[in-house]
Amino acid sequence: MNTKGGVGKSTLVLAVAETLTAIYNKSVLVIDSDSQASVSSMLMTSMRLHKLQSEATTIVDLLANTVLQHQPLDWPRYVVANTSDIDDASGLYLIPSDMQLTLFEREVSKESQHGALRATIQSLLDGVRSAFDVVLIDCPPGLSVLTESWLREADFHISPTKPDYISVCGLEVFRRFKSLNPEMGFAENLGVVVNLMDPNGAQDRDYDAWLRQRADNRCFTQPIHRSVSLQHITQFSPEGRSWLGKYPGAVGVSIKSIAAEILERIAASDRADVAAAATNGSPAAETKAVGAS
Repeated sequence: MNTKGGVGKSTLVLAVAETLTAIYNKSVLVIDSDSQASVSSMLMTSMRLHKLQSEATTIVDLLANTVLQHQPLDWPRYVVANTSDIDDASGLYLIPSDMQLTLFEREVSKESQHGALRATIQSLLDGVRSAFDVVLIDCPPGLSVLTESWLREADFHISPTKPDYISVCGLEVFRRFKSLNPEMGFAENLGVVVNLMDPNGAQDRDYDAWLRQRADNRCFTQPIHRSVSLQHITQFSPEGRSWLGKYPGAVGVSIKSIAAEILERIAASDRADVAAAATNGSPAAETKAVGAS
């Protein structure tokens, strides 16, 4: 999550999801909560996505049926298998999005169904936690009622940022929002990913150093450098390809490093919860397996 758009949120969700599946053998669910359906279009052909949208099997339909129509939550119906053009990404699943999502959010606000929406998000995440190793939620820029529900019910949030002033300001707005109403709960900060960095640009290096000076950013070790390869991964290839073919050279090294660090940070949080539960004499917390981006 970053309140600023254009920082590469969807591309990062795609790359991390495919890497966790193909390289680390994890079952991964991507929930596309952006009305632009960017990550959905990166994971399948436009014809297939259009068919799913026409058949009313997207996150919009799942939420509308449950929140507005008061139907039982039937999330497995909306999970799509055989996504991604990576040969070894058979463990990657998707709940796709649709541009109608903005209209759904309008109806939620008009009908004052905010509580029902958050309860549905909570139930959905409770269900998918038991079925997948990692869940990645792609959120749009801005702070809508739906995005707030994800952020309050997810285990973690990851904040991509470009190394520039406006994107860093987006992080600060998000940080201030997080400090509001702490009694309502909020996802733990898993860290900031410095994305689309020009390794030869002095200003980009300065911003990178500035971000890393603030300990509560928890910056990931490896920034992602701007490259032609990074632009190409957003284009779905019907012919299929290997992970190394899609993520060659430096971009593959960066993405693999970030995916590994995500798993390490989740595991560290789990260990801390177990230790705290033992100290307090209470049951250990359920393993966290959800990332919000």
